[in-house]
Amino acid sequence: MSRPTTCKKPATMVWTIVICLATVATAEETIRTWTDSTGKHKTRAAFVALEGEQITLRRENGETIKLPLERLSNADQAFARRTARASLVANELQAEVAQSDGNWPQWRGPNRDGISGETGLLDSWPASGPPTVWKASGLGGGYSSVTISAGRVFTMGKFGGETRLVAVNVEDGKMLWGTAVGSGDAPNCTPTVDNDLVFALSHSGDLLCAEAATGREVWRKNFPRDFGGKMMSGWGYSESPFVDGDRLIVTPGSQDAMIAALDKRTGDVIWRAAMPDNVGSAGRDGAGYSSIVVSNGAGVKQYVQLVGRGVISVDARNGKPLWGYNRVANGTANVPTPIVTGDYVFCSSGYPDGGSALLKLVGSRGQVNVREVWYKRSNELQNHHGGMILIGDHVYMGHGHNKGFPVCFDLESGRDMWRPGRGPGSGSAAVVCADGHLYFRYQNGVMALIEATPAGYHLKGSFEIGIKNGNSWAHPVVADGHLYLRDQHEMLCYDVRK
Repeated sequence: MSRPTTCKKPATMVWTIVICLATVATAEETIRTWTDSTGKHKTRAAFVALEGEQITLRRENGETIKLPLERLSNADQAFARRTARASLVANELQAEVAQSDGNWPQWRGPNRDGISGETGLLDSWPASGPPTVWKASGLGGGYSSVTISAGRVFTMGKFGGETRLVAVNVEDGKMLWGTAVGSGDAPNCTPTVDNDLVFALSHSGDLLCAEAATGREVWRKNFPRDFGGKMMSGWGYSESPFVDGDRLIVTPGSQDAMIAALDKRTGDVIWRAAMPDNVGSAGRDGAGYSSIVVSNGAGVKQYVQLVGRGVISVDARNGKPLWGYNRVANGTANVPTPIVTGDYVFCSSGYPDGGSALLKLVGSRGQVNVREVWYKRSNELQNHHGGMILIGDHVYMGHGHNKGFPVCFDLESGRDMWRPGRGPGSGSAAVVCADGHLYFRYQNGVMALIEATPAGYHLKGSFEIGIKNGNSWAHPVVADGHLYLRDQHEMLCYDVRK
């Protein structure tokens, strides 16, 4: 289970990457003539995607067609495979570019793992904390974190009876625009940015796609109305939508549409994934508060999500349910985003009936089964809602329901490397990693810098956040040498460069 041993990810922004991305984009968007295997029939269309042995094309009139790859000529099959391979490489390069250009385009960063690619950051903090760059206000109520792209910081807030998606200028925190998403209580969703589009989800299940530059509405859906969706408990929809190529992957939470894939530009439904059968009785029906991640465990690309009945997985190609694991589910709120690495999935949840588990995915010929490697009860190891970080072979997180005790343990065995107790703050702790250090944000408004090493617990500084409007729960973000801390209607930007 060997993995990188540091959360540093050096920047690789070079012209060859830019050229490669441009080349792939051109190949995917260009209309060309496709010939069937008999040579008798031709159509003009653009390549969209190749999933397994099924190809998706888009005709000149905008119509999308899907067909088995074997129905095309040998030359067109080869072209499709080359384009698909190049697209895969481009996606990986885009993640590297995002790491190097100061963007944080989605929940938990470019790779949904809570790790920033920033380097050259402070390795200790004075008692007063790093210098403040700016303070923003008028963001509305809620616990949404922030995303950053193309000079804009995106978040969500409640304004009276309305939930809005808002954007502020990354340079000074000045408001750029605000767009109505829907109704319901204060939002928890962190918006997802994908080039020219941004996606947001309200407490009551209103899903909005808007233009990132202007906030203009492009399309919208509603989980309860359009999918029969529901939440496991009453704190409302909280996930951050996931963009995968031309698709938006979301969790409506109904038994026949626990997860769904939509066309990201139109909102059209591509597939609905039912809840896997016989998962178990722990927890509750409906969506949880987690967000989707991708695994290629057992050789199958799949979407992994923590829902009301535990961790589940569906085939990324068609939404076919693959497996479910019920033991970590609690009956109140299943929150933390799972960690995926190779054939393994680590999952955890809070409350007295939660716990933690390492799972291994095994299978062949497209079938995937799950095997429990180890399980720890809630009083032994659990994460409430602050998230977990995998660096090398070790996981770092806050342990305990409403406690956030810093802990580092070996992933493969579950054995503690260090567990010092309370730490400098109190309450749950939201955690990200940057430049070899963990940024712990405690519920009581204390920020702590802890060295990310299994060798021992080394606190490198702490300070009280300059704003406190309630529980300090919104996850911190480190991007372009700055630390962003949202707290209800306000946000602070700190300079954490050396």
